Amino acid sequence: MKRWKYLIIDSKDVAGGSIFKGKDRSEVDKYLNRLGQEGWEIVNLDFRELESRFEFTGVAKRESGV
Repeated sequence: MKRWKYLIIDSKDVAGGSIFKGKDRSEVDKYLNRLGQEGWEIVNLDFRELESRFEFTGVAKRESGV
């Protein structure tokens, strides 16, 4: 039986931006690609756009090593 680890992901974990301006798309891309390289699979992602900047929250999972 597979066991999964879950991770809550949020735009506050991405470098750059601010609470009022949001995150730059290139920084969001880098963050999400890094998660993928670490074996995380995005289960759900909710994007919001504010003046051409992005904010998001979501859930990622990967198989547990147990």
